[in-house]
Amino acid sequence: MPRITARISDDLVVALDAAADKLQRSRADVVRQAVEYSLDDFDDVALAMAALQDPADPVLDWVDVRRDLLGQE
Repeated sequence: MPRITARISDDLVVALDAAADKLQRSRADVVRQAVEYSLDDFDDVALAMAALQDPADPVLDWVDVRRDLLGQE
C-alpha cells in the first residue's frame, strides 16, 4: 500500500488524536476513513453537478413545485 505524507496544524493533530482515541483506532485509520468519506462526497457533488448541467433534465420552479405539493393556488 502506498504511503503519503501531509502537513497538518497542531490543532488538527490534537483533534485527530482525540478522534482516534475515542474510536479506538490509529491516526492512520482515522485519516484513511476521512479521505474515503471526502472522496465519496466529491463523487456525489460531481454527479450532482453533471445532472444540473444536463440540458435534457428539466428545471423546476420552486414556486410551482411548492404550489403543486401543497395544493395551493
